[in-house]
Amino acid sequence: MPVAVSAFELPDNAPDRGIPAVGPSASRCIDLVHLARQTMGDKDLEIEVLSLFARQARAALVDMTGGIVPVTTVAHRIKGAAGAVGAFKVASVAAEVESGQTDAATLARFGAAVVEAENFINKLCR
Repeated sequence: MPVAVSAFELPDNAPDRGIPAVGPSASRCIDLVHLARQTMGDKDLEIEVLSLFARQARAALVDMTGGIVPVTTVAHRIKGAAGAVGAFKVASVAAEVESGQTDAATLARFGAAVVEAENFINKLCR
């Protein structure tokens, strides 16, 4: 049975097997191939989970600057959510923060990765 694939990630030259001919997208901040597999190609579900992730990621930035929740706890929470939707750049930097790399440069990279993913999601979901 072929895997359902969303139009978000299916390239024009993909074979007619329901599976894209390309691997995970290294050029995008959201791996749409991974997302399509997670959602079984349901575009409405993809938009829903991406929108939810964008809100969670923005809340994580607020929580990290609030000082109430430890940044390592916030990073752990967002790392899992990012991995689920294919935001592997966010997940990678979140893993660094979770492991204790809480210097200003790493936190800035985390913030930049979140903003990049959020902007990508906003453009994609229009």
